[in-house]
Amino acid sequence: MKIIVSEKCGFCFGVEHAIELAEEMLAQRQDVYCLGSIIHNKQVVDRLAQRGLKVVESLSEIPPTPPNTPQDAIPTVLIRSHGCHPDTMAEIARRGLRLADATCILVKRAQKLVRELHEQGYQVVVIGDPDHPEVQGAVGYAPGVTVVADEADLPRLPAGGKLAVISQTTHSPADFSRLVGLIAQRGFDELRVINTICRETARRQDAAVALCGRVDVMFVLGGRNSANTGELAQLCRRQGVTTHLLESSGDFDPAMVSGAKTIGVTAGASTPEWIIRDFVERLRGATKGRG
Repeated sequence: MKIIVSEKCGFCFGVEHAIELAEEMLAQRQDVYCLGSIIHNKQVVDRLAQRGLKVVESLSEIPPTPPNTPQDAIPTVLIRSHGCHPDTMAEIARRGLRLADATCILVKRAQKLVRELHEQGYQVVVIGDPDHPEVQGAVGYAPGVTVVADEADLPRLPAGGKLAVISQTTHSPADFSRLVGLIAQRGFDELRVINTICRETARRQDAAVALCGRVDVMFVLGGRNSANTGELAQLCRRQGVTTHLLESSGDFDPAMVSGAKTIGVTAGASTPEWIIRDFVERLRGATKGRG
């Protein structure tokens, strides 16, 4: 039995920065709140919660700060790597809360582009998941932004005029290209396309595809609510290889590798190295003596 771990998998630099900032804030302060899960990985979120990180879905869940509260006792709001709506940033300032911004630099670039393209007279389109926090934040940087998740959304685009298209940073490059091609057929006076997909996302997907051609079964490790992890799993399945998406080694069943001679392992950008390592050890134990 042979186990091959993808050359590109696990934490990306944006996730590493967010976790490091959270740990730094927790070491310095008592009240640190994160708007939503800092990353889409339950194990990491639970570990930070044990150290005191409080996850809230809105600023209204943070208790008001009494007047004359010392500066070092004012709660800190941590913006996760996905970023947030600009109205949220304004509300944090209005409430007098401290801000720790862990927004990925690539997400910040996409947010800036939405604003600049609108100012240049373009109708802005974001290709991605409308329910993803990154997309929900980015659309706040200009009025009338249209989110396109699939072909069914294309009729909502304007007829003619100037259109600018960007992507959710963790979106599939292949799907982005496909949808841009369909948009280009709709006859706009001017069409500008800017590829805002994270290169690390593309590299991880390319490495996973290459690995699929060498294995009998593929495991993708990561949170089930992680966009990039889900994209990885779908991509692997499209290669025709049996693919299992697991959050941790606890989800593994030895029957998943029955009859397999070579096993592939990859992981989403929010999956820590220790989860990958634990899973590989679990695999080795389950397949010991099988060649």
